[in-house]
Amino acid sequence: MDNCKSFLPKINKNSRILILGSMPGVKSLEMQQYYAHPQNRFWKLTGLLCKCPDMAEFEYDKRIEILLDNGFALWDVIKTCKRSGSLDSNIYDEIPNDISGLLKKYKNVKTLLLNGNKAYSAFKKHFPDLIKEYKCLKMPSTSPANARYRLENLYEEWESGI
Repeated sequence: MDNCKSFLPKINKNSRILILGSMPGVKSLEMQQYYAHPQNRFWKLTGLLCKCPDMAEFEYDKRIEILLDNGFALWDVIKTCKRSGSLDSNIYDEIPNDISGLLKKYKNVKTLLLNGNKAYSAFKKHFPDLIKEYKCLKMPSTSPANARYRLENLYEEWESGI
């Protein structure tokens, strides 16, 4: 089992929507980039949401800049955990990030989009008060493991949450 550690949040004072994943996968941890696996549809989806359909082709720092410029922020519910491989179902001994502290500092954030079932269940477990305080939506995962959702379906559901 590998010890996994999340990244720092990508957020600024203009962020209104915080996208929360569970824990970066193996490829993301290797590259130290959110959603680095080439089959994960996160960057294609957020490119559509940001009206920048080519965003997935850009360098990582440029993608982050576009997200922030469009009012999004990015982080993970879990700060550290143990996990073999990349599947959320293999996560155990999780410790959450300080999402409450982040939201106190960045008061413009009003909506939290939880990217997949594990992000949502971990958030509910560790932050039950925030579910009452913020608009918190469980979104279909952008992971390649969620093959039943095509990009168009993901876009429709995610866009409805914004």
